[in-house]
Amino acid sequence: MNEKGNGKRVPGNGASGPSDNPPRPKRNPPGPNGNPPGPNGDPFGSGGDPPIETDLMRVTVQTEYASDHSSPQAWRYVFVYQIRIENTGGVRAQLFWRHWHIHDPVAGDQEVQGEGVVGETPWLSPGDVHEYQRFCVLRGPMGHMEGFYHFRREDGSLFRSPIPRFFFQAPPNATGSYLA
Repeated sequence: MNEKGNGKRVPGNGASGPSDNPPRPKRNPPGPNGNPPGPNGDPFGSGGDPPIETDLMRVTVQTEYASDHSSPQAWRYVFVYQIRIENTGGVRAQLFWRHWHIHDPVAGDQEVQGEGVVGETPWLSPGDVHEYQRFCVLRGPMGHMEGFYHFRREDGSLFRSPIPRFFFQAPPNATGSYLA
C-alpha cells in the first residue's frame, strides 16, 4: 500500500491543522505509548495494546476505484478511500497512531502502522469530525483493509478504536490479465 493522500479538517470541528514545525529527520519513531519499540518490533515497548473502545469514535469509510491511475495489464489497481472519524464519546482525545491490515489476494497480506494520519495527530473533542483521503495500490482487482486507530485522552490514558473492514472492488471491465 502506498501512503499517499490529503487530510482535511471539517470547518468548526476543532481538530488541529497541519504543523508549522519543520520536518523531522527520519528515525525509528517511538511506539504509540511514547516508549521506544520493544522486542520483535512491539510498538508499545512490550506494554501491550491499549483496550478497544467501540463507543468513543465512529469511523466510516467510502471507497472508489481510480481507473485513471490504475493499469490492470501491469497488475496495478488503485483505490481511493475517504475516512471520517467522529468523536461520539464524552472526552477529548488525540489520534496519534494507526495500524492497518491490508489484504491483497495477489500480493498477499501486509500490515502498515505509524504515527498519526496524513502527517497529522488531530485532537477531537466530543462531536468533532476529522476527515482525510488516502489511496491503496493492490496487485489484484479486489481486496480489503481494516485496523485500529490509537487515541490518547488528555489524562494520558490510551484506547484503540476499530476501523471496520472495508472492501475494494474494481469494475468487471478493469480486470486486465488477472481474471482474463
